[in-house]
Amino acid sequence: MYNVREVVKDIWWMGAADRRLELFENAYPVPAGMSYNNYLIMDEKTCLMDGIDDAVTRQFFENLEHVLNGRTLDYMVVQHMEPDHCAAIPELVAKYPDLKIVASAKAIRFISQFYHIDVNAVTIKEKDTLSLGKHTLTFIAAPMVHWPEVMMSVESLTGAFFSADAFGAFGAMSGNIFADEVDWEKDWLDEARRYYTNIVGKYGAQVSGLLKKVSAYDVKMILPLHGHIWRENLGLVLDLYTKWSSCTPEKNSVAIFYGSVYGNTANAADILAVKLADLGVRDVRVYDVSKTTTSELLSRAFEYSTLIFASATYNAEIFDHMHTLLTDLKNHNLCGRKVALIENGSWAPMANKKMNEMMESMKNMEIIEPNVSIVSSVDDNVAEKLDELAKAIASKLFAYTFIIDK
Repeated sequence: MYNVREVVKDIWWMGAADRRLELFENAYPVPAGMSYNNYLIMDEKTCLMDGIDDAVTRQFFENLEHVLNGRTLDYMVVQHMEPDHCAAIPELVAKYPDLKIVASAKAIRFISQFYHIDVNAVTIKEKDTLSLGKHTLTFIAAPMVHWPEVMMSVESLTGAFFSADAFGAFGAMSGNIFADEVDWEKDWLDEARRYYTNIVGKYGAQVSGLLKKVSAYDVKMILPLHGHIWRENLGLVLDLYTKWSSCTPEKNSVAIFYGSVYGNTANAADILAVKLADLGVRDVRVYDVSKTTTSELLSRAFEYSTLIFASATYNAEIFDHMHTLLTDLKNHNLCGRKVALIENGSWAPMANKKMNEMMESMKNMEIIEPNVSIVSSVDDNVAEKLDELAKAIASKLFAYTFIIDK
């Protein structure tokens, strides 16, 4: 049975949801599953905007045949050649032998690489147009947002911006696909941020460049390949993407990440959190890096202005899960954060030295002193250092000076 909704006259959403999926890209936990969006423009010529994942192709073809209602499919625009949007291409080409595949030169090459077929290709580049009748698509090159072949497009009659993988979110949805139909900030912001930081976050400079290009068009709605469709409050999601792509934090507060073996490093993290709260710092978050997924930790690091990393020394190195997190932060080009470091080591503490080296390899990371070193467990001396560190952090957040009693 078909599952479609009309976004605006002549443009149909034909998405599907995969709630059985455990890991998106076999890497990112998606407890609420994943949604896959594609769109069909019905005009003098029919045009499919991207495809679908292999897991939901049956639903896709039911949707497509219902909206076409006996008509043929003239064009398929492949804006992004990742397989979760293109698995149906071989079957589409077989079903509609006159189908023209409209895509960038790299995307055409990727089709051959993935599916080993020749297609009736129309190669496009920046600012090329495709007329369907009343509706005309203008193409925007968006390389490395987040693959090199990506093209996006704006439809001139409706102001629909087909944004490929940008502006998406983790999570399966089918009924309330429009952002204006849900409490998006309450229910979906965290998954949109986690999606951006993990999937697109490395390419902040490219996203910033895309936002500048898109600002030249009269965009009235945003239609991504995952997540909600934006028909209202575009400024909200555009402002968030501007922040995320420029590494600007959303919250002027503290996120504490700890890696602890026997609970002593965790204790120091909790003590610091309480001291910060007593100094008036609100919305402090504390995370166990061994329990919370790295994709969530990465998202929170993008959200917060001040990050505390507390790590046990493990095999003369950073604790394994903390090392994974810091490597992920570096690989996703996180920058411009205030950072404090806490280590624990019973005989040869090395975590602070190693973590500091990783901070130096990242851009504009300001270290807040003092670095705190625990010998096995928190004692009075460590408690004093944590008090000193809490005051130093609060002074950075609130721009005032504490007199530290000695």
